[in-house]
Amino acid sequence: MIAIVKKEIQSFFGSPVGYLVIGLFLVVNGLFLWVFPGNYNIFDSGFADLAPYFELAPWILLFLIPALTMRSFSDEKKLGTMELLLTKPLSIRSIVVGKYLGTILLICIALLPTLFYIFTISDLGNPQGNWDVGSTIGSFIGLLFLAASYTAIGIFCSSLTSNQVVAFLSGVFLCFALYYGFEGLAEMSNSLFLEKLGMKSHFNSVARGVLDTRDLVYFFSITALFLGLTVFNFRKN
Repeated sequence: MIAIVKKEIQSFFGSPVGYLVIGLFLVVNGLFLWVFPGNYNIFDSGFADLAPYFELAPWILLFLIPALTMRSFSDEKKLGTMELLLTKPLSIRSIVVGKYLGTILLICIALLPTLFYIFTISDLGNPQGNWDVGSTIGSFIGLLFLAASYTAIGIFCSSLTSNQVVAFLSGVFLCFALYYGFEGLAEMSNSLFLEKLGMKSHFNSVARGVLDTRDLVYFFSITALFLGLTVFNFRKN
């Protein structure tokens, strides 16, 4: 499995893909948070907190992660190397988890520079250093859980087809449906139950700075479900 993780990381940074993903994530966030005027601009908000970042990042990752995962298995199928990969002395589960962990590691590298935003809002605070520690740490943890779920969904979609565009579009659709779809339905039907089925509700809960086991179980369940479906898909075929 470690060999698969290394192979994924090398493929990301052996081509412009890894640098492009990290660069896009940082540039788009930076422009909306610090340059473009609007609801996400921290200077315009008048508050020294990262709430705009944690509102914006899930939407950027919703497109960026499927773009990253679309080639995970679809590329192997297209190039005809999937059969070769399956003949290696590795279980299907190890191959799937290895590709998953390789992608997660790249996403963590992309998120790492945004930790410096904390120093910026700390300097902007009045008095200096006045920022909501619990909420900020909780939001970063929530973002990691959300990215982990997005990645599992994207890898599952990649396992269904040899077409990267189809894998990308289906990944975006499923991520959107699970992140915001249930909340949209809940708003129309005024149903708290439907809202709790969506990732946005659980992300917001973790972002408040309280790690509720129900939220952790939810994200672990989503991740395990889609990784399990990916393994099942290959075993079925």
